[in-house]
Amino acid sequence: MRFAGLKRAAFAFGLLVASLAGAAQAADRFEVTFAPSMHDGPLTGRLVVVASPTEPKGDKIRPGFYGPPMFGVDLTALAPGQAGVLDDAAKAFPLQTLKDLPAGDYWVQALVITYGEAHRADGRTIWAPLKLARTDMTELDGNLYSTPVKVHLDPAQGFDVKLVLDHVVKNTPLPDTPWIKRVRIKSKILSDWWGVPMYLSANVLLPKGWAEHPDARYPVALLNSFDSRPFFFDDDPNAKSDPAALARDNLQSGYDFYRSWTSDNFPRIIGITLEQPCPFFLEAYSVDSANCGPFGEALTKELIPYLEAKYHAIGKPYARLVEGASTGGWEALNLQLKYPDYFGGAWVFNPDPIDFHHDQLLNAYKDDNAFTMTVAPGVTVERSMRRTVEGQSNLTMRELSRWEDVMGSHARSGGQFEGWEAIHSPVGPDGYPEELWDKQTGKMNPAVAEAWRANGMDLTDYARRNWSTLGPKLRGKLNIISGEMDNFYLNLAVYDFDDMLKATAGPDYPARFVYGRPKKGHSWHHKTWDGVVREMADQVKANAPKGENTAQWNY
Repeated sequence: MRFAGLKRAAFAFGLLVASLAGAAQAADRFEVTFAPSMHDGPLTGRLVVVASPTEPKGDKIRPGFYGPPMFGVDLTALAPGQAGVLDDAAKAFPLQTLKDLPAGDYWVQALVITYGEAHRADGRTIWAPLKLARTDMTELDGNLYSTPVKVHLDPAQGFDVKLVLDHVVKNTPLPDTPWIKRVRIKSKILSDWWGVPMYLSANVLLPKGWAEHPDARYPVALLNSFDSRPFFFDDDPNAKSDPAALARDNLQSGYDFYRSWTSDNFPRIIGITLEQPCPFFLEAYSVDSANCGPFGEALTKELIPYLEAKYHAIGKPYARLVEGASTGGWEALNLQLKYPDYFGGAWVFNPDPIDFHHDQLLNAYKDDNAFTMTVAPGVTVERSMRRTVEGQSNLTMRELSRWEDVMGSHARSGGQFEGWEAIHSPVGPDGYPEELWDKQTGKMNPAVAEAWRANGMDLTDYARRNWSTLGPKLRGKLNIISGEMDNFYLNLAVYDFDDMLKATAGPDYPARFVYGRPKKGHSWHHKTWDGVVREMADQVKANAPKGENTAQWNY
């Protein structure tokens, strides 16, 4: 009996050891490797693994807000042939951790957003994407990604999936067309600041008759747009207008605009889209900032003078206008405010927050948490980041913040919130932008908000503080347009700017605000593109000095 008891105890102990061993082995890992031919030297960047329950339609699984589960970690100096590991410690979205992934079959893909080393003029050394383009961070040249593979994943049992980074992103530059010319110049100002070669680009839309009239000089509309076609110009007759978009938002098709642009009675203006990607975001916001560097200076001293000389522009403030929507709207207003003697007018459509009392639905100066709103004592609700024009929230501040936390550390996600931090924030002790809020908890950093204001990034506050100088210079130059159901709540900060202007300059000050209603959202414009160009042309003509030969513009 005693011997049998010992046998039973030994058997139970063996089961316990086996159970503990099984638990220890239930680790979840993705391992990535790459061949020397795929990348020059060790690889530093952000590793993102996506696990899709459905087979991808192309060779990439996009890590989107509504896409499949995704996980991210940093890679540092990974050598060819060495395994980079993503495990349970990785950041996760929309799950909390990799352990929360439901067991099942998945199509799995790895992507690495590659970083380069920059020794900046401010004394900081950082790693960030340096092969810049006006595109999503996942689509930058030199990024690596694996072929999607189908695997069974069960975090309870543990898994070790090996993925090979066997593809490199390579983008083909857009060609010139008879109407649109592509320009790329090296910026000495930015290259000196960043310690690596930095470039500015532009897409130049030439007016009808430009080549036949080399002695003519033209006004310039400088457009802050993510589209490489100024005013969405498209000479393809198949690019017809969507009647619903035209009726809802005045969104004219590229081909319809082409027909106006090339007609005999249309204003002869040069349209130029500016491209200014920053290592932290696809756009540097046309401003001098602590993290991205002196982009405002580079635009006004290098790129714009180069373009005006090359393409026969008048090159004087009254004939130099700025326009933009969303990010571009903030840029257009910023340029007009910061360089009031350089630009002759701004058309500002649904701009990114221009007053941080309404940083979307967040009061950056007073709220203590970005993710939640207190609606009653002890009662909070999720804070929306985006809505439909009917008012239904379809993305929260928490969701976008956590998505960005997967896509990159140290404000390198390329997402909107961290893009604003890269532009507005001071440099942190680690050399990277300081966070306005913690991306996992939403806890606010009020000192960063105050730094945004002190840095002149709250454009309402900047205009108010400098109005004695700005007021006389901005008369008749501000055109600010917003839908009253802007999908990102951007109309709220426009109201703040409007109220400030009435209180500071008086209700009769010549600035124009146009609000679209009812249910006009982020894409709404008060006129079609050809109507906007005619407004710009009228302003240039009205402000032209006496004796100017306006006939050469064929208005």
